Amino acid sequence: MQRVCVYCGSNPGRGEEYRALARAMGTAIAARGLRLVYGGASVGLMGELADAALAGGAEVTGIIPGVVAEREIAHSGLTELVPVASMHERKTLMAERADAFVAMPGGLGTLEELFEILTWAQLGIHDKPVGLLNGLGYYDRLIAFLDHCLAEELVRPPHRALLKVARDPETLLDQLAAAGAAPDTSPD
Repeated sequence: MQRVCVYCGSNPGRGEEYRALARAMGTAIAARGLRLVYGGASVGLMGELADAALAGGAEVTGIIPGVVAEREIAHSGLTELVPVASMHERKTLMAERADAFVAMPGGLGTLEELFEILTWAQLGIHDKPVGLLNGLGYYDRLIAFLDHCLAEELVRPPHRALLKVARDPETLLDQLAAAGAAPDTSPD
């Protein structure tokens, strides 16, 4: 595992705790010598994540569509900023450039990205590990809902097991590394 794609909010969330969690994830990625791939914004949790990873010496790639570059304010201090034409292109390129995926607290976009990448894993489109950073219990109800889907036999056990969950970045990164990411075949 060399590159971790992190999905998170372009809003900062309520309270300092969410921003601290984003910084902790960026710091943990950098401390392990990993590269961050994310949505390219300089604001909200995305900005905190990228700034912490950069401060720790990580290479950071941001991928941002023109339609949101102004709204999310593209980060000008990244190792690499890749402008793309659409959200579909953004998500595809993020998936191609990552060896593992993490969803942190975020809004509708984060949820959509998480479920799309999980669906791709379920369908065998990729075999890269997917994690949910449930810091501050943000995703407790979502995890309970997924367990409900499992109990109702609408999600199969191996598909539910695709999602690794932890409350802190270090534990989650350990789980993703242990899950055995696919070899890095993405172009530099």
